[in-house]
Amino acid sequence: MSLFVIITFLILAFLGMPLAFSLGVSALAGLWMSGFDLAVLSPRLMNAVNSFPLMSIPLFMVAGELMLKGGIMDRLVGFANAFIGRMRGGLAQVAIVSGAGLASVSGAAVADASALSSTLVPSLKKQYGLGFSSGIVAAAANLGPIIPPSGAMIVYAFMAGSSVSVGGLFMAGVVPGLILFVALMALCWLIAWMRDYPLAGTPFSLANILRETRRSFLVFLMPVVVIGGIVIGAFTPTEGAAIGVCYALFLGFFVTRQLKLSDLPEVLLTAAKTSALVGAMIAFASTVTFLFTIDMLPMQLASLMKGITDSPFLFLCLISLMLLVVGMFLESNAAYIMLVPLFHPIALQYGIDPLHFGFIFVLNLVIGMLTPPVGVVLFVVTGITGVRMGELVRESWPFIAAMYAVLLLCMLVPSVVTWLPTWLGY
Repeated sequence: MSLFVIITFLILAFLGMPLAFSLGVSALAGLWMSGFDLAVLSPRLMNAVNSFPLMSIPLFMVAGELMLKGGIMDRLVGFANAFIGRMRGGLAQVAIVSGAGLASVSGAAVADASALSSTLVPSLKKQYGLGFSSGIVAAAANLGPIIPPSGAMIVYAFMAGSSVSVGGLFMAGVVPGLILFVALMALCWLIAWMRDYPLAGTPFSLANILRETRRSFLVFLMPVVVIGGIVIGAFTPTEGAAIGVCYALFLGFFVTRQLKLSDLPEVLLTAAKTSALVGAMIAFASTVTFLFTIDMLPMQLASLMKGITDSPFLFLCLISLMLLVVGMFLESNAAYIMLVPLFHPIALQYGIDPLHFGFIFVLNLVIGMLTPPVGVVLFVVTGITGVRMGELVRESWPFIAAMYAVLLLCMLVPSVVTWLPTWLGY
C-alpha cells in the first residue's frame, strides 16, 4: 500500500499537479485501495491543522512582510555599510550582513531573496557584475531558515511531535548560523581579492557607525524580544509571533513611517496564500502518514537502516545523501511534511539528539533551495534580477560548498548544534 501511495504521488507531481493536491489524491487512492471508509478523511484533515502552534507560521510571515514594507532594508544596509562597506568585497559583505539581519526578523528564504534582490542587486552589479551579485543575494537569503525565527523549523517541530521544541530548535540554529555567516563573509572577501574587485562603500567613520546603530537599534531589538521571550518561557512561539506582528506594526507606522494602511491587504494576502499551501500539505500528509503507519513503513525503514549500518554518523550521511536528491526535485515544505514523520523516529532509535537531527534535516533542505533544478531561491533571484540560471548556478557553487562544509561540521561535531540549547535547558 505504501508503495502504491508513493508511486501515485510521484506520477501526479511529475505531471504537474500541485504538491498539496498530489498528496491529497494519493492519500485518497491509498484509502480506497486499503478498503477504509473514505469518511475518515475529512475529520483527519481538520484535526491535522487544528493546531495552536501552527498559527505561528502565518504570524511570523506577516511580521516579516510588515518589516520589509516598513523600510527595514534601508536601515540594515546602512548599518552594515557603516561597519564593513570599505573592506575588500565590502558591498558583497554588506549583502551578507543584511541577509543575516533580515533572517532574524523574517525566517523565510523566499521573502528574503525577493527583498535582497530588488534592493541590493542594482548597486552590487555596478561593482561585481550581475552574476556574482545575484549569487551573493541568493546565498544571503538562504540564511533565513537557519537563523531564528525560522518557518522551516516550526514545520519540522510540528511534524516531529513532542520530542522537538520549537524554541530548542531555534537555539540549535544560532551557533551554526553564525559559523555559516562568518564563512560567507570570508568567502566574499576571498573572491573579491582573487578577482581584484575595487574598494567601494562608505569610508569608516565612528560618527557614522553611531548614527546607523541608533537608527537600527529598534530593528535589531525585535528578534531579541521575540526569540528571547520564547527561550525564557515568557510566551509560546505563537504568542511570540503575534508580539512580533505588533512590534512590526509599531516600527512601520511610528518609527520608520514607511508602512501604509494600503500595504496591509497585500501583506495579509501573501501570508494567507503561503499559509494555506503549507496547511493543505500538512492536512493531506497526515492521511498519508496514517497509511504509512498502518503499513508499518517506519518500522520497515528502521529495520532496513539498521541492517545497513549501526553507526549514527553513517545514518546521518545516508539521510543527507537522500535529502540532497530530494531537495533537488521536491519543494522543501513538502519534504518536511512527508519525510519527518518517517525518519525522525528512526534517528531517535540511533540515539541521535532530536535537536541535532532536526537541524541537520533543516540545513540539508535549506541547501536544496539553492540547488537546481527546483531550487526555489534560484528562481526568485533570476525572476527579479534577470540573470541567466546557468550563470547564477556557476556563481553560487562556492557558497553552496561553504554550506555543505558547515553541514559536515555539524554532523562530525554535534555539540556545535546542541551546546546552546543544552545550556539553556532544552
